[in-house]
Amino acid sequence: MKLLKELKYAKSHEWIKIEGNKAYIGITDYAQDHLGEVVYAELPEVDMAVEAGDQFVVLESVKAASDVFAPISGTVVEVNEELEDNPGLINESPYEAWLVSIEMTNPKEVEELLSAEDYEKICE
Repeated sequence: MKLLKELKYAKSHEWIKIEGNKAYIGITDYAQDHLGEVVYAELPEVDMAVEAGDQFVVLESVKAASDVFAPISGTVVEVNEELEDNPGLINESPYEAWLVSIEMTNPKEVEELLSAEDYEKICE
């Protein structure tokens, strides 16, 4: 299982990369491995408001459909349109194939997320 130390992680298997007040969100290597080959990504609309813990993305694999939850609150400012034509990028490089970027409304929520070390412990 690959983890990047500079990212934060949610117990629900999302990663988050902070750039100023913007957060890029994707699913972890552990999540994509357990999900199997991703064949479709249902992404939210830009300008959609989300609260931490909300289901806001659905990924469909050859095995099943899986919900993705917002690790932080904010407004969707960008979706990764590349995934519409090539959802398999999530399997190929889960830490480059971000799903959405969110303008955070409560940056303190990041403090509630897990470090790479803590996330690794819950995946064991």
